[in-house]
Amino acid sequence: MPSTLPNEPDALAPDQALDRAVELETMMFDRRRSTPGAARSFVAGILAQWGWTERLDDIQLCISELATNALLHGAPAGGRILVRVELRATVLRIEVHDGGSGTPFKRESRDTADGGRGLHLVSTVSDHWGVTVRQGPGKCVWAAFHHDAAPTR
Repeated sequence: MPSTLPNEPDALAPDQALDRAVELETMMFDRRRSTPGAARSFVAGILAQWGWTERLDDIQLCISELATNALLHGAPAGGRILVRVELRATVLRIEVHDGGSGTPFKRESRDTADGGRGLHLVSTVSDHWGVTVRQGPGKCVWAAFHHDAAPTR
């Protein structure tokens, strides 16, 4: 259910994109309540190392929502969650991988509901988002943020 647009290679799945990664970092997290916060801190730390502050609040909100969804709906008990941050020439992409079999989708939630708004938030603050099938079990849920040029160190 990607929200990609034709002729926008930076928003496509990693194997479809034309740009090579300028920077790339990954980290595995155990399936715990603290995982969304730890994933948010990991991404913020990586972006700080890269000298990247553009849209930091949006990126942190998205990684938190994606990690929370993986924790609650994706990663099986005892499973792990992989967070990947990739900076390309014109896009910053964050990914959350889990071993779950379900496919996330935006759903309508009632005004009084406690949850169900995560992917609406991701869709609103990112430029594109989507779900990619992985080799082996699970999926990758990603969000992309376009920019003009990679920061220089």
